[in-house]
Amino acid sequence: MPTPPEFPLRVFYDGSCSVCAAEMEAYMGKEHGGRLEFVDIGAPTFDPTPYGISLDDFMYQMHAIDRSGRVYRGVEAFWAIWQAFPASTLYGLLGTLVTLSGVNLVARLAYRTFARFRKYLPRREACEGGSCRIGQRKR
Repeated sequence: MPTPPEFPLRVFYDGSCSVCAAEMEAYMGKEHGGRLEFVDIGAPTFDPTPYGISLDDFMYQMHAIDRSGRVYRGVEAFWAIWQAFPASTLYGLLGTLVTLSGVNLVARLAYRTFARFRKYLPRREACEGGSCRIGQRKR
């Protein structure tokens, strides 16, 4: 796994994706001491330009950016998020487990599969104002 994040960690998620939003709400509801900041990339007002990452890339996989500008993607983004929680919690344990090579490989394959099929999941809200931009570009 990469270098641990410098907090705060900005977490980018698609709020119109029911699974994604539910996962982020779980993190928001846990005590993270302000180490996590959440940005809904599905919001019509979201502008990816300042981050140097295309909207298609943001929509394709989870991103997190730490205070120093280090970018974490996919499984690494989840690993970075889990670093905001004490090692004694479930998230701390998951953060340790996902660093094991076999577990990491399975996690990356599972995440890649989820990312490809995410656009077919039920949407959380009506797609108005351009918030349903997922899957515009094929990979």
